[in-house]
Amino acid sequence: MNRTKKILLALLIVFIAIQFIQPAHNKAVQVLPTDFAKVFVVPNNVQSVLQNACYDCHSNNTNYPWYSNIQPMAWIMARHIKNGKDKLNFSDFGSYTSRRQISKLKGIANQIKDDEMPISSYKMMHKNARLSKEQKDLIMDWMSRTADSLSVNN
Repeated sequence: MNRTKKILLALLIVFIAIQFIQPAHNKAVQVLPTDFAKVFVVPNNVQSVLQNACYDCHSNNTNYPWYSNIQPMAWIMARHIKNGKDKLNFSDFGSYTSRRQISKLKGIANQIKDDEMPISSYKMMHKNARLSKEQKDLIMDWMSRTADSLSVNN
């Protein structure tokens, strides 16, 4: 067996071996009382956009696509989800202080306005996350109004 075939065989063996090392899935059994939609009265059209474009990385319940079972994609996705939840977790939103909620609501509006969220790699694989101008305006407006109403109440 020549050197190239040995290298390819070794790579194939490594590729097969890493398939057995799967990260834990981000799947919640129930919706928590601290969930964003339980804390706020969120219109259906706003909630629908958030679930399609944000909840996979920013909640405790990810809808996994077929490629999430193939390494190294599963590891990359697990890292993206962990980072996303560290920055904003819609499932835990009600446990944030009022000040942090206001900051997060304004941050969501700004990130969408600046086209920073959803991230490009996510939009590439999830066409529902490619927000139209109307959807962006809807989210930005609702988030800003909600942040302003929380600011007034505190």
